[in-house]
Amino acid sequence: MKIREDFILRKVAGQNLVVPTGSNTMNFNAAITLNESAAFLWNQLSEDKTEEQLTKLMTQEYNIDEATAKTDITVFLNVLKENGILE
Repeated sequence: MKIREDFILRKVAGQNLVVPTGSNTMNFNAAITLNESAAFLWNQLSEDKTEEQLTKLMTQEYNIDEATAKTDITVFLNVLKENGILE
């Protein structure tokens, strides 16, 4: 899975914001603010990644246990899926 090309991440006033682009701006009328770990995952999803790959990357980057990483990743991916942001 990966992020659709018509969504980008921008840092505005110290906040990580998901911004729709192109024709998607008409269909997406919400703002999503990401914390640092969510922004890390977002950047990883610029290329096709599995949940297992994301878990490995997250545990390495943040020195957290696998169960915590999996829970956080599941929540994050669900938000992206609900908003049609994943391919």
